[in-house]
Amino acid sequence: MTERTADGSIPSGSVRPGSTQTGPTGPGSTRPGPTPPGPTPPLRYVDKPWLAQLTAAQRSVIHPPTSVLHAFRAAADRAPHHPALVYFDGRLSYGETDALSDSVAGHLAARGLARGDRVAIMLQNTPQFVIALLAAWKAGAIVVPVNPMYKSGEITHVLADAAVSALVCSDRAWESFLRETARTSPVRIVLTVAEHELQTRDDPRVLGFERLPRPADTDDLLAVARQGLPAPAERDPVASDVALISYTSGTSGTPKGAMNAHGNITVNAERQRVGHPLAEGAGYFALAPLFHITGLVCELAACVANMGTLILAYRFEPGVVLDAFAEHRPAYTVGPSTAFMALAAHPAATPDHFSSFAVLSSGGAPVPPALVERFRAAFGPYLRNGYGLTECTAPCASVPPEKEAPVDPVSGTLSVGVPGPDCVVRIVDETGGDVPFGEQGEIAVRGPQVVSGYWKLPEATAETFPDGELRTGDIGFMDTDGWLYVVDRKKDMINASGFKVWPREVEDVLYTHPAVREAAVVGIPDAYRGESVKAYVALRPGATADPAELAAYCAERLAAYKYPRRVEILPDLPKTTSGKILRRELRSRREKAAETTTADTAED
Repeated sequence: MTERTADGSIPSGSVRPGSTQTGPTGPGSTRPGPTPPGPTPPLRYVDKPWLAQLTAAQRSVIHPPTSVLHAFRAAADRAPHHPALVYFDGRLSYGETDALSDSVAGHLAARGLARGDRVAIMLQNTPQFVIALLAAWKAGAIVVPVNPMYKSGEITHVLADAAVSALVCSDRAWESFLRETARTSPVRIVLTVAEHELQTRDDPRVLGFERLPRPADTDDLLAVARQGLPAPAERDPVASDVALISYTSGTSGTPKGAMNAHGNITVNAERQRVGHPLAEGAGYFALAPLFHITGLVCELAACVANMGTLILAYRFEPGVVLDAFAEHRPAYTVGPSTAFMALAAHPAATPDHFSSFAVLSSGGAPVPPALVERFRAAFGPYLRNGYGLTECTAPCASVPPEKEAPVDPVSGTLSVGVPGPDCVVRIVDETGGDVPFGEQGEIAVRGPQVVSGYWKLPEATAETFPDGELRTGDIGFMDTDGWLYVVDRKKDMINASGFKVWPREVEDVLYTHPAVREAAVVGIPDAYRGESVKAYVALRPGATADPAELAAYCAERLAAYKYPRRVEILPDLPKTTSGKILRRELRSRREKAAETTTADTAED
């Protein structure tokens, strides 16, 4: 293998295969004579062909801070009055946020929270989420971000599995079910949040619920934050310390807790800062939820790395988000393709809503090529694809800001971008060996953003991270220029009459139909084929299409074994709160005896 420096160049003293060595030759020389030209060695993934797609700045060696906490304190020291958080009409500076989180950290320590204890944060995108996160890290704790849409059984699993000592949640969640749930859990410290605080608008679209009296049996986070307590001394983390136990979304089973280290987070945050053309102090809109790894790393951590302003709007509601774009003029956001579909379909959306953005990124769910072109035609910006997992601390591949992702001419799949310079992405077969470029296999990732494993699950860790390399469970391929393509989840492959059908390919065709807003494809039992393809579709506002029309549309564009024999139209498709469509939930739906919205086509 030819040795390369971090920017992909050949270091001094190294020789490319087939090149001629310079310097003295002949009798008495220790150097060989000219090497005759030979066959070009085969390209390997470890050669990182994707480096050619990156600029010198994007390939440069980075020196990330120890933790987001260290980066935040540095920003607070440099610019204490710069706005750190915006929440509707409310603002908190870096200095104010630093002081508030200091006090909460001091309170947690006084209540007996020890280094390495777990603090669960179960909040929407509010300033209190950020205050609680920083406070927990200042107290030396590990944060467990929890989806506030979880039901009692789901939160019971997380609290018990992570042995959570402290819980930060909304007062509404505490009153509705968490009080009872926490009684049988390890939780001994509870701080509650009134989500109307730190703003005055009370937008009824997302904050239309009533204000509750403060729970008497919990500590009020904002009241504690305003006490002015000092943070505990000598509890700052090191890069290898676990920062988060991030539970996977559970789209294919019981959630597992990935152990994201502080260093995992700051590597990706610093790469975001270096790789994006954003001015220092720019606005980052939190489109993805902060309790999800994409939002926490690509929005919050990257924002702090750039001393930016994080713009919060509680939760995703298309009209609220568009209003925030118009008011605060952010330069960057990232969200799932389903969020951009909803924004594009909103009747109030105009090109001006998106005119302030330097980068619009999509992650967490596949981006159909049709959406990218439809979005650009309607609003102007190019929607940049990306790929990552909780286990690699969000992105491991993205489309560089100066480029556009190619579309594979055979499958029509849009590339998710190129890997970063710090990692190696391979496409492997069942034995873990490399498959040739252009051929499909499982995507494997190695690099400083990959976590050490799953919390308390050594067998699952050994299976998913052999020798420290993440086996993603995603099927994909890479071209010789280093562009990565994700075909689908390994477990979602449909076997129709012995032929492989990847749901993503069928979904991408459905998205080209002008009436389709969302699409998901699953396999259903079929006595004749073994499995048949079924599509679930949600339509664009005001659009009409019947199932037979959509099935015929696919049949004209796909091989006979691939197109959906059944199409069901739903008002909306089930999703995780991070925007991933839940195929698992669709597969579990019972077929109705008589579906008025289902088309059954003839056998071929």
